[in-house]
Amino acid sequence: MNTKVKAVRQSVSLPLALANRVRSLARSKRTSASRILVDLVESGLEAREREKKRFLELAERLARSDDPAEQKRLKEELARMTFGE
Repeated sequence: MNTKVKAVRQSVSLPLALANRVRSLARSKRTSASRILVDLVESGLEAREREKKRFLELAERLARSDDPAEQKRLKEELARMTFGE
């Protein structure tokens, strides 16, 4: 059984400043810019999943809460997560 992960070549255009930061990070870690981009994308996707999980947990707590003060606090936290305010 072959356990090798198939890679797909993907072309991405980055703003110059961001590309410079990626190359600089790659040099400092002694790896390729491609590896840095893969790591950053993986980290970003994991962070997005954690944020979604946190949002759903807060929404569930809001639905179960009978305390008006807690409901208000949870609504405000959900609004911050949604609208960044």
